[in-house]
Amino acid sequence: MGLSLSGTSQRARWRGEIVQLPLRSHCKIAVELWYRHHFMQSGAAMTVRKIDAFAHILSEPVLAKLQDVMPGFLKSPNFTYRPAVADIAVRLEMMDRFPGYEQILTLTGPPLVDWLDDKGAGELARRNNDSFAELVAKYPDRFTGFAAEVSLPNVEFAIAEAERSVKDLGALGVQIYTNAKGRPLDEPEFLPFFDALDGLGVPIWIHPARTAAFPDYLTEETSKYSLWQKFGWPYETAVCMARLIYSGIFRRHPDLAILTHHAGGIVPHLAGRLTLHHEDEIMRRSQGIPEDFSAEETMAAYQHFYGDTVFSGAHHPLACALEFFGTDRLLFATDTPYGSEGGEMFIRETILAVEEHAEIAAALFHENAERVLNIPS
Repeated sequence: MGLSLSGTSQRARWRGEIVQLPLRSHCKIAVELWYRHHFMQSGAAMTVRKIDAFAHILSEPVLAKLQDVMPGFLKSPNFTYRPAVADIAVRLEMMDRFPGYEQILTLTGPPLVDWLDDKGAGELARRNNDSFAELVAKYPDRFTGFAAEVSLPNVEFAIAEAERSVKDLGALGVQIYTNAKGRPLDEPEFLPFFDALDGLGVPIWIHPARTAAFPDYLTEETSKYSLWQKFGWPYETAVCMARLIYSGIFRRHPDLAILTHHAGGIVPHLAGRLTLHHEDEIMRRSQGIPEDFSAEETMAAYQHFYGDTVFSGAHHPLACALEFFGTDRLLFATDTPYGSEGGEMFIRETILAVEEHAEIAAALFHENAERVLNIPS
């Protein structure tokens, strides 16, 4: 199905074909082999439009502020190994290797409100959104649009900035996080924000937000081995979705589009557990679930969210996400420039994963994004 390398052999198998290779690092062999066999031999089929709905970037204003306030963040390997996160020239060069590939820009973490006060976060969010709009205008064939940063929990500012970004800058929607400075999104104070976004008629991107300060066990101070991110983020996303569901968000706003990162985290993979203890009103009441939230409505609400195709390069989870959300509620996205090879691996493997579902590839690559995000086809 993909690339297979054996030890230090100079031979590799690509989809059943044995290819003779020079003796180099396996990583470089894999990249070169893929380009040679997939792009050069695939021809026009590879020029299909591919809209990456969740591509991460640091805008110039945010990068400058991080250099001033949190220089240690920029020295971490997760940043230094991925120059395309802030270097536009490197990003464009990487994108050139994937015909038909475009990006929707979203600000990479950490969330502004986690390292700046409310006023500072708001000011920087505005400058970030201005910068994103400039990039989209400068490179319209590369950057399809952007999701504006709005800096919850300041609801008044978030609404004003969402309206400015959508109406004046052309933002496709807004990005928020699974919590607002540690506060759950189902707090009543945040309801006017969701009301406003529904009124604007644009989608909401939700990115998980959790740090090592969330310990793996109560007896510990911090999370180890980056488990807070590897497993904590998918869990955080699922909890956020559940809290919004039981708050009645889709009862109030049945047309609200919310795009979850990593295809809803653990939700599709644990579908059978989503309606545990929903058998009747007594059971639901014992769990603190509204009595009238039937198992059927609960499952339908989970499937009302949209998901993306971000599985960190893995192929098999896509089939699970497709079965859960359905073809029309999944959008192609890669999480680039994170992942190995400076971000290229995520792009390459996600494209391959989608192409394994040839009959619906066009819907995933671009048609769903065009429809859900109001992008001209």
